[in-house]
Amino acid sequence: MSQNYKSKTIATWLALLLGSFGLHRFYLYGLSDKWGWLHPWPTLVGLYGVQRMDLLGQDDRLAWILIPILGLMLVNAAITGIVYGLSSDADWNAKHNPDQTIRPSGWAVIIAVIACVMMGGICLMSTIAFSAQRYFENQVESPASADPTNPANSNLPNSK
Repeated sequence: MSQNYKSKTIATWLALLLGSFGLHRFYLYGLSDKWGWLHPWPTLVGLYGVQRMDLLGQDDRLAWILIPILGLMLVNAAITGIVYGLSSDADWNAKHNPDQTIRPSGWAVIIAVIACVMMGGICLMSTIAFSAQRYFENQVESPASADPTNPANSNLPNSK
C-alpha cells in the first residue's frame, strides 16, 4: 500500500465508531480539516447533558436540550458511514486515491454499513422518543398545581 492510500473500509469503520468526534474526517483530510474540528464540540456538549441527567436527575431541563444533540451527532456519523460504505470503489478511489489502482472493498465495509444502519436507526428513534417525551411532559400540567384544594394554590384566581 502506498503511504497516501485512503481505505474506504477504514473510513467507514471510523465513521461508525468515532465519527461523532470527526475521526473519519481527520483520517481522510488531515488535522487541518475545518469540518472535522466541528464534530467534537456538539458531541461533548451532548455528553455533558448525559452527565447532568445522571447527576441531577431526569427533571434537569438543560439536559433535555443537550442530550438530543449527542443523538443527532451519532446519527450524523452513522449516515456518513453509510454514504462512505455505499460509494462505488471507482468513485471512492477517484476522490480519495487519484492516480492509484482501484482496490476492491470486501465484506468488512458491508458489515460496517449494516452496523451503521442499525446504530443510526436506534440513535434516531431514541433521540426522537426522548425529545418527544420531554416535550409532552413539559406541556402536561402537574396534578398538584391543578388541585384547587391544595393550600399552595390558594392565590389562584379560581380557588375557593
